[in-house]
Amino acid sequence: MTMTIKTPLHAEAITGVILAGGRGSRMGGVDKGLQNFNGVPLALHTLMRLLPQVGEIMVNANRNLAAYEAFGAPVWPDSTSLGDYAGPLAGFITGLERCETPYLLTVPCDTPLFPSDLVARMADAMARENADFAVAAAREEDGQLRPQPVFCLMGVDMLESLARFTQSGGRKIDAWTAQHKTVIVPFNQPGDDTHSFFNANTLAELHQLESHQP
Repeated sequence: MTMTIKTPLHAEAITGVILAGGRGSRMGGVDKGLQNFNGVPLALHTLMRLLPQVGEIMVNANRNLAAYEAFGAPVWPDSTSLGDYAGPLAGFITGLERCETPYLLTVPCDTPLFPSDLVARMADAMARENADFAVAAAREEDGQLRPQPVFCLMGVDMLESLARFTQSGGRKIDAWTAQHKTVIVPFNQPGDDTHSFFNANTLAELHQLESHQP
């Protein structure tokens, strides 16, 4: 069995996709990515936080496309291959289909305080373990360290695998990544912000997060 030589995992080889295609049902149906976080739309805040960490960036959105396009990055709706709303994996497929770099990193639009060294640490772990996926893990309120599967780094060669998984009815990210070699990257080291991976599912949670911004 020959070993595949992978492209070096540096920032320029990674495209970040901001997942803003959800229905915002727990926010009353509003477009979550356009809700303000300290005066800046969540998706734009996420874009500005991610931009220094990757080589390219795009937004996955299904509503208010002109508003997202005003942020200055390419905007792509969910791929039609999955039919009606299919959750985050629809955004993963869209990102993989549109990605022009060897690697893709997914981040949600509703977790505005993710680490400024997120990509570097995930890329280091993925390269070190020669893994197919790197998934972030964070300590939650109950003290347990849990994977955050929407923060996922992968090679673009995962598109075929994802197409097979979703065509067979799969919709859960962790059920898909479990089929491949995955490295879990803990963000619980001294100095890591305990609020880094808190996501805002409601407007009240969004306002609470504003007070924790470094």
